[in-house]
Amino acid sequence: MSNAAPSTFRTGLAFALLAFVLDQLTKWIIISPLALEQRGFIEILPIFNLTWAENCGISLSMFANCTDTTRWTLVGVTGLVAAAVAYWMTKEEKKGDVIALSLILGGALGNIIDRVRFGYVVDFADLHFGAFRPFMIFNIADACISIGVVLLVARAIFLGEKKPTDAKPLGQ
Repeated sequence: MSNAAPSTFRTGLAFALLAFVLDQLTKWIIISPLALEQRGFIEILPIFNLTWAENCGISLSMFANCTDTTRWTLVGVTGLVAAAVAYWMTKEEKKGDVIALSLILGGALGNIIDRVRFGYVVDFADLHFGAFRPFMIFNIADACISIGVVLLVARAIFLGEKKPTDAKPLGQ
């Protein structure tokens, strides 16, 4: 890959900043004006609640161990991932991939800030259908990371660059 065009990289940074700001703004609303930690949950729709959750682990609450060692290890590992994604953004030429990477970057930074400030990630979005929950309780950062990964994978599968073949058509 060669260096990304400056305008493409700037677009990526703008999307990363937007994802980060939306994540932190929603968490501020959840923590302060709504005081969700004290309330526990607020039913918004029959299939969607705001539910307070403190995630000390990673996706799906794996490795959920609320110790300082886990906390700072996850800050460090997520920081390395964010740095790698930012570096990839500087090299990526495809605007769609840069936007997908920027969603991952903005989400990762949002969750890093939570771990540094609180020792856990603030989760609150609770989609459910009766007792069935297709997702763990999540936040905007988690959604941005997931959407970014899905976009990258979908692009690689469906829009991947075709390799030329040396095969000749039948009949020639």
